Amino acid sequence: MIHLSPIMFAGTGSDVGKSVIAAAFCRIFKQDGYSPAPFKAQNMALNSYATAEGLEIGRAQAVQAEAAGVPCHTDMNPLLLKPTTDTICQVVLNGKSIGNQHAFDYFTSNNKSNLRKEVCAAFDRLETRYNPIVLEGAGSISEINLREQDLVNLSMAAHAHASVILVADIDRGGVFASVYGSIMLLTEEERKLVKGILINKFRGDIRLFEKGIIMLEELCKIPVIGVVPYYHNIHIEEEDSVMLQTKNRVSEVGKINVAVVLLQHMSNFTDFNSLERDERIHLFYTNQPDEIKNADIIILPGTKSTLSDLQVLRVEGMAQAIIQANNLGKTVLGICGGFQIMGIALSDPQGIESDILHLPGLNLLPVKTTLDGEKITRQVKFNFHNGKNICTGYEIHNGRTELSLQDIEPLNILEDGSEDGCIAGKCLGTYIHGILDNAVFVDYLIQPYLKSVSADTSFDYIKFKEVQYDKLAAHVRKHVDMELVYSMIKD
Repeated sequence: MIHLSPIMFAGTGSDVGKSVIAAAFCRIFKQDGYSPAPFKAQNMALNSYATAEGLEIGRAQAVQAEAAGVPCHTDMNPLLLKPTTDTICQVVLNGKSIGNQHAFDYFTSNNKSNLRKEVCAAFDRLETRYNPIVLEGAGSISEINLREQDLVNLSMAAHAHASVILVADIDRGGVFASVYGSIMLLTEEERKLVKGILINKFRGDIRLFEKGIIMLEELCKIPVIGVVPYYHNIHIEEEDSVMLQTKNRVSEVGKINVAVVLLQHMSNFTDFNSLERDERIHLFYTNQPDEIKNADIIILPGTKSTLSDLQVLRVEGMAQAIIQANNLGKTVLGICGGFQIMGIALSDPQGIESDILHLPGLNLLPVKTTLDGEKITRQVKFNFHNGKNICTGYEIHNGRTELSLQDIEPLNILEDGSEDGCIAGKCLGTYIHGILDNAVFVDYLIQPYLKSVSADTSFDYIKFKEVQYDKLAAHVRKHVDMELVYSMIKD
């Protein structure tokens, strides 16, 4: 197999589609017989994932690894920043938390040289195992005020000897200015790294942009490798939760209505992607008490700031609305922080999350949780509700949860024989993210409401995702000059 040099997809800004484009190329290279792997030196996201080694990486790199058909590893995302407030982040290095840091201190302190060594070492290890490495940048490549602190964009591309493809989102407008301006703000040495331009999210007749391609190439002296149209029928996990508020059509006749409570510090919202694709279910997100009554099932998701979000639920009336809905026979499921919120009480005596030290929970499950600073991160296999089907998921949580009743039924039995979560009537709680990716669990959850829907077949989310990666690869391959791309990265 021919060795390929690394390729990086950097952006003119945030949310231009870099993560999805990188996932597409991971799948394309895999289809073409190579052994690709993703890499992002530094990611900022609340959506994370546990590796097989029990370490933590950004969810986007786990998705890209899935597209590449390889196990995810911390070397694919050695540095993860998880915001806890608007100005403070938990810093996760090589899969383990090294504490919280103020954004100003992080970007101005003298620890950058050590972090640079760590991320470069991770890339170097990864490159010995895979071919090629598909790198992803972060935000804009032209944040000139942060040039000296850059770990993830062009400084990383220079270390990797990567060919950089600049991705621009034409749907948001101003594509000529964003592309040309991004390139002109680079130094002469940095510009040499940029080998191509990819226009993403195009709508309309591509013939109307043919002249624009020529203009961009003449202006920038860099070829346009493709114009990728906006798509509607391909479903790839999103890295950011900015679109969740738009998924708020609160009920649909003929389907099981599932409400996810929209917490302020919600994390791992990809837990619910499988429900969005299940034809039996209508999923919506809400933080309005009067909308909860429209749901058959209410889900309290994970959160990075559990006590703070619990306090907001009480102040805004959501807590009482959830309790009333359960009293009327609605099912309530809590995942991770949502499980903790459903208990009798939640304590943070060390002030790990905030200055809120204790709050009563919703009292829907007979458990009490104490945050203790010890973070559990692991992949798990389990039997759900005494069943025989082996299910899979992962845990990323802080806190020790204890049952206040001895005869309460656990929700899951883990592979090592230990118990997870509990079930009491129509209230269920678990620490396992990804539990909704298991058809046997979803079927159990919605079974009481199936008489109201026409579709009654289980939904296989794992197979569904594989189809989506292939559809994405075909879509991108159709609109990108792959011969030109290969000419850039063949040694």
